[in-house]
Amino acid sequence: MKPHPPLPSKRPLSRRGLLAAAGGAALLATLPLSRAGASAPGALPDLAPLPPGAPDRTLFAPAEQRYAPYLVTLAPMVDDMDDDGFFAGGWWRSPAASYNARVQEHVYTLSWFYANARRWNPYAGDSALLAALDAGLGHYLGLQHDDGSWPEYSIGEHSMPATGFAMGYLSKTLAILRKAHVLSERQAQIRTALRSAMTWFLDPATTAIWQTPLAYANQATAGLAGASLALNLDPDAFLRRRLTDAIARLARTGQSPAGFFYEQRGMDMNYNFEVMLPETADAYHQTGDKTFVSMAHAFADWLGYNLVREPDGSGYIANIAPSTRTSSRYYDDIRPDPDRTALNWTFVREVPELGAFLTAREDLAAARAAWAADPAPVPPLRKQDTSPRILTHAIYGESFPTRKERKKAVADLPYLKKTHFVELRSDLGQDFLYVRRPGLYLGGYFGTRATTRTRTGLTFLWHPAAGMVVHSLNDSNEGCWATVLSNGNPDAAANQPAEYFDGEPGGPAWTGRHSTGEGTFGIRYHTASSSIRTDVVITRDTVRRSVRATSAATEQIPLILHPTDAVTFTDGTRARYGADTGATATGLDLRRGNVLIAIRWGTARPATLQHGASTYFRDGERLIHVLRIPHEGRLDTAIKLA
Repeated sequence: MKPHPPLPSKRPLSRRGLLAAAGGAALLATLPLSRAGASAPGALPDLAPLPPGAPDRTLFAPAEQRYAPYLVTLAPMVDDMDDDGFFAGGWWRSPAASYNARVQEHVYTLSWFYANARRWNPYAGDSALLAALDAGLGHYLGLQHDDGSWPEYSIGEHSMPATGFAMGYLSKTLAILRKAHVLSERQAQIRTALRSAMTWFLDPATTAIWQTPLAYANQATAGLAGASLALNLDPDAFLRRRLTDAIARLARTGQSPAGFFYEQRGMDMNYNFEVMLPETADAYHQTGDKTFVSMAHAFADWLGYNLVREPDGSGYIANIAPSTRTSSRYYDDIRPDPDRTALNWTFVREVPELGAFLTAREDLAAARAAWAADPAPVPPLRKQDTSPRILTHAIYGESFPTRKERKKAVADLPYLKKTHFVELRSDLGQDFLYVRRPGLYLGGYFGTRATTRTRTGLTFLWHPAAGMVVHSLNDSNEGCWATVLSNGNPDAAANQPAEYFDGEPGGPAWTGRHSTGEGTFGIRYHTASSSIRTDVVITRDTVRRSVRATSAATEQIPLILHPTDAVTFTDGTRARYGADTGATATGLDLRRGNVLIAIRWGTARPATLQHGASTYFRDGERLIHVLRIPHEGRLDTAIKLA
């Protein structure tokens, strides 16, 4: 391997350069590049490319197909490494800087391919790969601070995620090295590093980790999962007690009474479902602590209201307007490898309701058979899209629900099992509202927004035969269900406290948390200045919105349209899927199969229907089209789903 070329002045310096630039000459004298005082490494050899035509898809066991794209990416990734062990090349995590410990998480990937002999793996026992792994570990361990933490965004940072995930990847790498009987000195260094990291991470006085509520529950849980394996490998009674206490503390401070896991003082569908729950499963595998099962039960209940199933079986559309950090809009019904949620199967036996949201065992087998039969070359992974978590979560095997088990779990989803309920869950000044009536299922998010990404107000509208009709996006002023002032500001981008009524707004107050009544339900909410006030009335099959603004505004409704939908304004103008349409009309009719969704706003107004960029599911055929209706400050709209 050729030495890595000098970095331009604006790029991150090498570790040695960073320390020198920070005035760390004395530190350099005491901290060798290799933790155990080994001499500085020489030039790393190149890793041989795969033979022409490799890998052969038919050689992979079904559950190991997820390794194939990593296999074809391995040599390019290793050949980009600096000779001091830094994973250069920008393959994983940002910033792609030598001080970012998270970049080094692929030491696990290298260790797995080195130690696991398979007919399709030519790198098992490869000396060049072992040299790269040794150097990568040296760089990784050399970034650890004296208190046991690792940095991520700057060399002096004491990072919770960098440290939490480091404990997971390094403990799993240590287990592989032990089994392979290689790099004994590195093994000793990893044990020392893990003990130091656990001492810092599990200490309840470490406020970077432990707050009430937790800022990022997924990161704390990753650390507990890593510590669990580290203590299984090298027991320590004091740290084990600290771990047991930390698990109980996670349950108290990391999960909302509403059911979601805290991410920036609110919920985030992506981090909750794709990171936090799998890390919880990882920790449960290592500890057997039933606390994690109780947490999974509460979260599965939350998912039952917030992942909304399409009646044609395509998958689930997520209630994402309240999501604090990311914008994962949907989950396909069948998710072949690689699937970030795969390890969630861990809880299905004890939390069968989670089975509704996993791929059925038979469907996954069919997808894997199709993959094996595909004659196309296995494509390499794109840079940054190389998560080593996909591989670490493969070590536990798998036991996905059968189609029969999954069908039962789907049938038990609250909005499919019941046709009448109102459910209100509140936490940290936020209200999460769900209203089911025979002809609709409606979501709402009110109160104090958790982050600037979230959007308040009504969040989705679903019909049992037509599926999702209105879907409010987060982190978008153009794609949320809102009233928008002439300056472009929507009420959904503001805090909006709400009141709830048994009947029309202004009538008897509804003060419950759950009801099964069948009558009219009302909501009244407003911006802090009352520049926009909204009354909502929900009946068996209709949602009426009455908006009163202090100036001219536009009603904005993000509709999900299918290519086969027939959409017509009341003046006869036909709207085309994927195109912008305008008409002066009193309403719009959307016909989907045998269902007619009639949207009416009374007076003829110059409305527009503009297509957006947000698609849904693997086929990408569902597409957002935003209906906009301008008004002088007063508008009554009704959406009837018949």
